[in-house]
Amino acid sequence: MSQTWWLEACRPVDQAARDQALARQQQLTKPAGSLGRLEQIAVQLAGLQRQLKPRLDQVHIAIFAGDHGVVAEGISAYPQAVTGQMLHNFVSGGAAISVLARQLDAQLEVVDLGTVDPQLNLPGVRHLRVGPGTANFAQTPAMTWAQGLQALQGGRDSAVRAAASGAQLFIGGEMGIGNTTAASALACALLTCPAAELSGPGTGLDPDGVRHKAAVIERALALHADLPADPVQRLFCFGGFEIAALVGAYLGCAQAGIAVLVDGFICSVAALVAVRINPGCRDWLLFGHCGAEPGHRRLLDELDAEPVLALGLRLGEGSGAALAVPVLRLACDLHGQMATFAEAAVADRPA
Repeated sequence: MSQTWWLEACRPVDQAARDQALARQQQLTKPAGSLGRLEQIAVQLAGLQRQLKPRLDQVHIAIFAGDHGVVAEGISAYPQAVTGQMLHNFVSGGAAISVLARQLDAQLEVVDLGTVDPQLNLPGVRHLRVGPGTANFAQTPAMTWAQGLQALQGGRDSAVRAAASGAQLFIGGEMGIGNTTAASALACALLTCPAAELSGPGTGLDPDGVRHKAAVIERALALHADLPADPVQRLFCFGGFEIAALVGAYLGCAQAGIAVLVDGFICSVAALVAVRINPGCRDWLLFGHCGAEPGHRRLLDELDAEPVLALGLRLGEGSGAALAVPVLRLACDLHGQMATFAEAAVADRPA
């Protein structure tokens, strides 16, 4: 295995299939462009799946979890014990993403990269144990190079499992108390912007709590000001194990040829890192929604992304992306099952 597998080429889009899908859209019994974004989604998926009529019957959802040392700075409204408790909730079927996965008939896997409880052992959870949570990045880099590589590989392995199962769409979700702070710090480092622009309530901080979070991030950015611009090193300095796993999963999917539906703020930060590492993966990313975290729109603009939904969500877990799946499926159904003007014997527009 290459020591820098994340730089390997992503699968190219099939331009011929994309062009054929675009031509089909012009022949369907509707005014050209009248289905708006749904037409664009179907055409994009045709190019990714290398077929005229794409399908999204097989969906793979992976929830990556990890704890964060920066919680010691008082940046979360919830204790770190919630991370492990939510892992149990995921596999026992009580979490929002668990409900959504059942409704979508999607495959759901839960991957624990490293919680503060190193003895945590839950049936149905893949425990990778990269470490007992990351270090406090307000004092030192969040993870070592070896830990970062292990977390990236954990995400890539999930993409490999998705490919082996025949997945046509991959959704990554995340869980980790403190991870909006880690994601905000990482985004600030990548975008060179002040923490106040990207810091939000996360799990429910009040305005004073948000200001404190921004101050912690600014202090960390100053501490690591000499960090090289390399996105991998910035990921390992500020990110969480679960954020690194998301990056690895997105890159692995793009290399394997699986479309990705990106979730909210934290997942969009991971998507930005993945694109900065390997720009070829951008073609494989669709975006499920624009969430309520104030920094999410900035990230979507940076990625030139048009989200499917805007419902004011900030739950995470991959929930916003999962909610968008029915829209994507219907886009494929409309594209594949509508009659053409010729088939329906309906007069087309005059030449």
